[in-house]
Amino acid sequence: MIEVRNLTKKYGDHFAIQDISFSLEKGKIYGLLGPNGAGKSTTMNIMTGYIAATSGEVIIEGHDIFKEAEEAKKHIGYLPEIPPLYMDMTVWEYLFTVADLKGVPKSERKSMIGDVMEKVMLTNMKDRLIKNLSKGYKQRVGIAQTLIGNPDIIILDEPTVGLDPKQIIEIRTLIKRLGEDHTVLISSHILSEIGAVCDHVVIINKGHLVVSDSTENLEKLFKGQDILCLSAQGELEKIQNILREFPALSIADMKEAEEAETYRFQLKVQDQADYRKQLFFRFAEAGIPLLEISRAGMSLEDIFLEITEEGRA
Repeated sequence: MIEVRNLTKKYGDHFAIQDISFSLEKGKIYGLLGPNGAGKSTTMNIMTGYIAATSGEVIIEGHDIFKEAEEAKKHIGYLPEIPPLYMDMTVWEYLFTVADLKGVPKSERKSMIGDVMEKVMLTNMKDRLIKNLSKGYKQRVGIAQTLIGNPDIIILDEPTVGLDPKQIIEIRTLIKRLGEDHTVLISSHILSEIGAVCDHVVIINKGHLVVSDSTENLEKLFKGQDILCLSAQGELEKIQNILREFPALSIADMKEAEEAETYRFQLKVQDQADYRKQLFFRFAEAGIPLLEISRAGMSLEDIFLEITEEGRA
């Protein structure tokens, strides 16, 4: 469907992205992740033909986006973070204009617009001015315009930004439905959103691709790295010395609590063993009160931080 090959974008001496390669397969929902400034928007803008690359290729259904832009763009529906809406048009007028711009035959426009509005649940808003719609409905109009022309690939940049919780759930449900008929790529800062709707995750950090894998494989990869949350009261050095007695445990985070000489730790567990009992008895033997100890698996947020902070692929 889409092949991104050795994509690089350079501004002066600065690389926005460097030597990025990945592919999008038919019928899957992909999540594009990365910290602010990682290169996500640059990658999407190049993939959709909005800006040129310094080097590399983007092949869409066999067409090079740089050499056969018109043909390649026929296969893509793109929604930028700020939807390109004409506020003084009605929903119907706007979608009709989009159909005209995309070259949809006149004989097909009415039925196509009707189908698209039904798919995104906009039919009852067709005669409303876009400027009078809620933020959630404006986003639906933005998604609707990506579907005009029935493209194979839908690319959505931060599709739920600025929405309330109810609207976010509605847009997530809509994205899942779109994934039944289209390949979907969404960029988001909301990791729970990616985990909820995506089959595959592409992570960019500091302009470099660090991971391209299924959410299932990522969870398996980090399955052995459970997290222990531990709170103890005593001298910090003594607590740390006890923790060092357990080679499979490493300190991921440490914070001093409000209570005197009380410290909270997040510990990575490198194997699948349960160390809670051993830690309890060891701290009791040392006369150090153990106030809390609990076990939790790594969330997508934990995995994301692990990858982007340590560069793990």
